[in-house]
Order: sequence, then structure tokens, then C-alpha cells
Amino acid sequence: MSTVVHVRGADAFPAEHAGHSPRIELRGIGLRREERSILDGVDLAVRAGEIVSILGASGAGKSTLLRIAAGLIAPHAGDVRVDCAPLTSTRADVALAFQDPCLLPWLSVERNVAFGLGFRRQPRLARSEREARVTAALRAVGLTHAARLAPRQLSGGMAQRAALARALAREPRTLLLDEPFGALDELTRADMQRLLVRVVHDTQAATLLVTHDIDEALLVSNRVTVLGRRGIALDLPISLPTPREAHVEALGALRVRLVTALRETVADRTAAAA
Repeated sequence: MSTVVHVRGADAFPAEHAGHSPRIELRGIGLRREERSILDGVDLAVRAGEIVSILGASGAGKSTLLRIAAGLIAPHAGDVRVDCAPLTSTRADVALAFQDPCLLPWLSVERNVAFGLGFRRQPRLARSEREARVTAALRAVGLTHAARLAPRQLSGGMAQRAALARALAREPRTLLLDEPFGALDELTRADMQRLLVRVVHDTQAATLLVTHDIDEALLVSNRVTVLGRRGIALDLPISLPTPREAHVEALGALRVRLVTALRETVADRTAAAA
């Protein structure tokens, strides 16, 4: 199992999402490239304050699905709705972060965070508001002390915190994360997992997390989904109390279900390609 994540407080995984309308909803999403089907019939909804992880075999279309949810790619079938409105392009309140922090080396940390406020479709802000957002975002990820540093002076974990701060400064209602901790060492990854849970709990952002790490998904998510050849093969609620790592037997049983679903999706893809 990967490094243990200690998330304190039962409200870190609130149970009230069930009564709320989805903040982001993917309905019947399909995408083809040339003659190959990348995604087919994907239905997925995420509510405010909910972390939903997406697992899947390599090539299953996880990152592509995230880009569709961000409005960067138009699907060939189905549609995306954000706050019940059709998504036709990128939105200021939907933020996407990648495994690579993508920090601009000639800008300080605080200016990298502010850079996100100049993205397309972002509302124009007064200088005082921009500064307030940057300050709040740096405080949220524990980087106030590093505001004037250059990216080359940051550790891998600090760089990922800066990238998360850049997304948070936009005050997103929906947060899309594509393998954000994949390149980090285990201890740093555990710190970032704790930070993610706290940030989502505080901001109530509807969060989609693409990850290859089953244990990470089990420890931070409200639900874990497995992406198959024909949509979502498994949508597994995770209702264990915190600290979750104390529930070894229950985590093991959930892990078996996820591994089984992943193996079945791989077998299905292999059979379809034969």
C-alpha cells in the first residue's frame, strides 16, 4: 500500500452530497479518433465538495475525459453540464491541473499563481482583488513563505502546491486534476493528498481526480470509478470514517473490487481489439 494518509475529522468526507444536484455532469460522452473509439457512453456526475477518482487502464481515455470536462475538447456524442448549463467552451470556474506543475521559470511563485487569473474567460479583477486571491491561495497551500522564490528554488512538492494555488486563485467551483501527484515521492505525495482533502473540504469544489494509484483513490475519495470500454464499469462509494487507514480489512475488500474491475476492463479491451 502507498504511504498512509492521516485525514482528521469525520467531516473531511461529508455525507450530505446525495441530496444535492451535480455541479458537473457528463452524460453519454463519446469520442472517436479516426476509426478508434476512445470513449463511449460515459455518464458521471460530481457534487459540491465531492472528490471522485477515475481509475482505468492505460489508454482508457481518462485524461481525455478530463479535458472534455474542462471544455478543451468537444465530444462526438453526449454533453457536459456545469451547474445545469451546457458546457460549450472553457469556463472561469472550472480549473484543470496536470502532473507537470507548468510553472513559468521567469516568474516568482506569487506571479505564477497570479498568472492563472489572466487566463482566457477569467473575469477582470482589480489589482487589490488579484493580490488578495493570490495571498489567500498561497496561504491555503502553505506557501506564503515562498511567494518570492523562483520555480527552480522549489522542491517537487512545493511546485505542486504552487500549481494547486494557481488553480485555487481562480476560485473554481469545479476542480479537475490529472495525475497531480504522480511524480512525487511517497512522503510528499501523502502530504499533497492530505492537502487536497482539506482544500476540497474548505472550498467545496466538485473535484475529479485522475490517478493510477488505487490506494490514493481509496484514501482521498468519496467515490472511485473505473473507466471501461463502454463507459463507467464501476462506481464505488467510499464511506469509511477517518482515519481511513485504520480500516485495513475494509480497505482491502474495496481494493479487491477495484482491481477486479480493472482486470475485467483490460480483458474487455483486449477481446475487442482481437
